[in-house]
Parts: sequence; C-alpha cells; structure tokens
Amino acid sequence: MAKPLFLLCFVLLSTCMFFTVSMAEMVLLPLTHSLSTTQFTTAHHLLKATSSRSAARFQNHQHRHKHISLPLSPGSDYTLSFSLGSASSPTVSLYLDTGSDLVWLPCAPFECILCEDKPPLSPPLNLSSSASPVHCQSSTCSAAHSFQSTSDLCAIARCPLDDIETSDCRSFSCPPFYYAYGDGSLIARLFRDSLTLPNSLTIHNFTFGCAHTTLAEPVGVAGFGRGVLSLPAQLASVSPQLGSRFSYCLVAHSFDSDKVRRPSPLILGRYEEKEKQFQNKHIKFVYTDMLENPKHPYFYSVGLEGVSVGKKKIPAPEMLKRIDVKGSGGMVVDSGTTFTMLPASLYDSVVSEFDHRVRRFCKRATKIEEKTGLGPCYYYDKVVRVPVMALHFPGNGSSVVLPRRNYFYEFLDGGGDGVEEEKKNVGCLMLMNGGDEKELSGGPWATLGNYQQQGFEVVYDLEKRKVGFARRQCSTLWQSLKQN
Repeated sequence: MAKPLFLLCFVLLSTCMFFTVSMAEMVLLPLTHSLSTTQFTTAHHLLKATSSRSAARFQNHQHRHKHISLPLSPGSDYTLSFSLGSASSPTVSLYLDTGSDLVWLPCAPFECILCEDKPPLSPPLNLSSSASPVHCQSSTCSAAHSFQSTSDLCAIARCPLDDIETSDCRSFSCPPFYYAYGDGSLIARLFRDSLTLPNSLTIHNFTFGCAHTTLAEPVGVAGFGRGVLSLPAQLASVSPQLGSRFSYCLVAHSFDSDKVRRPSPLILGRYEEKEKQFQNKHIKFVYTDMLENPKHPYFYSVGLEGVSVGKKKIPAPEMLKRIDVKGSGGMVVDSGTTFTMLPASLYDSVVSEFDHRVRRFCKRATKIEEKTGLGPCYYYDKVVRVPVMALHFPGNGSSVVLPRRNYFYEFLDGGGDGVEEEKKNVGCLMLMNGGDEKELSGGPWATLGNYQQQGFEVVYDLEKRKVGFARRQCSTLWQSLKQN
C-alpha cells in the first residue's frame, strides 16, 4: 500500500500546485531601484549619467537590427529577483525591461569585458542539474535568432541532413546567439529550467538565455515586452489570468537615497475586486490603445496627441499619433529609460513655452545644463513657480497630469567637484531631445521614461491591448496589497 499511497499523494500535490498557479488572480513582487546600491558623488554626476544613458538607449531604438534589450547600467533602473532551478537556489537580480522580450542572465563561469565601473547585482548563475538546453527545432530557438528557420538553425547545430528533413534534431542544441548593444554585447545559449518567484510561484520549463561572456554588460535582463520569450508570455502559458496583464507602481523618489530603498510593487494579473475589499476609494485609470509596430513588435507603443505647458496645449507631430509600415512613429512606454525623450520639434516647442513662463522669475543656469546634459535649468532663491505639465493620449479623457517632481528636479548646487563655492538652489526640466525626423526614421518617435512614471500605477493590459495610468501612493499600495 505504501507505493499506491505515495503515488496518490504525488498526484494530489501536483494537482494542487497546478490549481494554485492557474487560479491565482494576482501575484505581488517587489521591484528594487538600482540607486539603492549605487552612489554618485554629485547631483551633476547622477544627472549626467542618467541623461547620457537615456539618450543612448533611445538612439538604439532607431538603429538596432534585432529585438534585443537596450543598454542598461546602474543608477536608473528597477530590478526583479527570482531563482532558477530548485526553490532553494540562490536568487538572481535582473533589470526589469518592458522594451525587450528575452530573459537572460550571466552564467558561471562568467567573464565581463570592460566592466570595471559596472558592478554586478548578484553572482553568476550556476546551472542546476535540472536545466536542459533548448533544441534547435524549438520555436523559442527561432525566436531568439530573430525567427530564423529551424532548418537553418539545426544545420548550424550540425544536425545531419536526413534528420533535418524528418524533423528529428531534438538531440542538437540551439546554437548560441549574439546580441549587440549601444555600449556592449553578449553571446548566450538558451536553456530551460524551473523559475521560482519570491512568492513561491513556479514556472516549469521556463526559457532563458545563459551568457558566459559579455562586453560591458554585467547584469541580466528580465524582458517584459510583447514577445513569446518574455516573462509575461511564458507565465501566460501556465496561467492566462496572470500573464495577460501586469502593472507596476514606481515609488516617487526624485533620486532621494531614502526613498529609492522602498520597494515598488510589480503586480502580475488582476486585482480590482481584491482592491475594493480594502480600499475606500475607487481608483480611476486613464487608458489608451497600444499601437502595433511592424518593425519593433515587442514594444508597448502608444500614440501621443500633445503636451500641455500651463494652459497651452502644444500639438504633437502627426507621426507621434501613429506608426507607419517602416516602424516609424508612436511613443514607447518604457521601464528601462529614465527620462522621457521627445522629437526635436515637439521638444523645442515645449521648452520654449516652459522657458517663457519660468525665465521671467529665474536666471538660466547654463553651466548646470552643460554639466548634467539636461535643460533648461534655473537658479532660484527659495521657491520657483513652474507651469503644470500634462501628456495627452488618444482616447476620451486620456490625459495624464504629471506631478511637478516628475518633470522638474530641484537640488542644491555648489561645494562639489572639489571646488568650494556658494550653494545655490537649482531646478531642471527633466525631458530630453530625441532628435529630428531624419534621425527618428525607422523607430519610435518618443519614449515615456520611468522618471515621469513615478507615482503612477502603469497597467499593461495585453488582452485588451491597452496601457493605463492612475495616480497612486505606491508605498501605500505595496503595503496594502502585501497585507491583504
């Protein structure tokens, strides 16, 4: 009787585990800001690093030829942790990236070339005994190789011709793939293993890239983009309720060292009904439709109709409202870019109107602009009045009013860089020039950065193909969902 009883328990346990995954309405996970472990000597250094990285990332939207994650470096992004293999395996931390659809991480033995100033977030992964290579006939192998035919990939893997013709190449591994970045690159192989999230939810046969050598890229990426290899897509194959929608709420920090240590909630699945049980007020989301990009299908692209500065609404170029057959146009909602990038014509109009309203009361800080890569910047005495700014998306009432801290950064300048000088109050507009129409051809015309998303719950509804925004107290949301 011992063996049948054991089999019965095993079947019941397996059924219960599947039932728990498939019937779950919501999974709550913490996101950690990389600034919590990264120090910058001055505000100039911090702003220059993040503005330069935002520009590099946006420019690579236009020119890269593969659906790859973009250059990511410490100081501006959010990380997600999980374990691969058994639930007791050490956790690995990766950057959350809605701009790519692949999960990859450093694997032991690991070599990162030119990584002296880029510390890793966690030790390289030692593949567990349960990990298995993806074979060359797999559709995921084709996806990692930009949808190259499986016959070609199996030929590269040296599968015999007769086996290729009979689709009998399962014993041949998917060939390594190369990813090029704006400031780095990597070579990786595809593997499958069990992925366990911090709440003990496990996704079996999870596909990920394992990189042993990278150039200037010491940290892996958890791709959340619109593609078959992304974490949400693989989760949807196990639990459609969890994989069809996710949201995050980035705690408003304004680069404050104490605030960046607070966890930002990442929510997989739906929780509206659960929220009503412990929230006294109804939270209203503003939704806009996703746009399809034929060249970059993994992006969460939306239209932008205009930007308001004070009471003046500045219309966006026509290409920001749509995407053409070459992949040009639209705005990407991106967790991995810090500052919002706008096309030159719209950026110049916004800056001109903003400067017209602020410069009457404040002196322009041109030296600060040179040091930070941002502008316009201003010196002010005690309080500076800045106009309200709003983004207008297609849809009825789909406008998002930004809190002041999301577009105007204020700090104390002076006494840094080894030079003793009088400290002054400085404020800078936190938007950036993405380039002219010629430079933007073949890619998105704008990016909504994570700095402008602070204090909003941003919902990616993959089933309805919509992106939504709602003002939230993200720390309070984290505590409420955690307790309930």
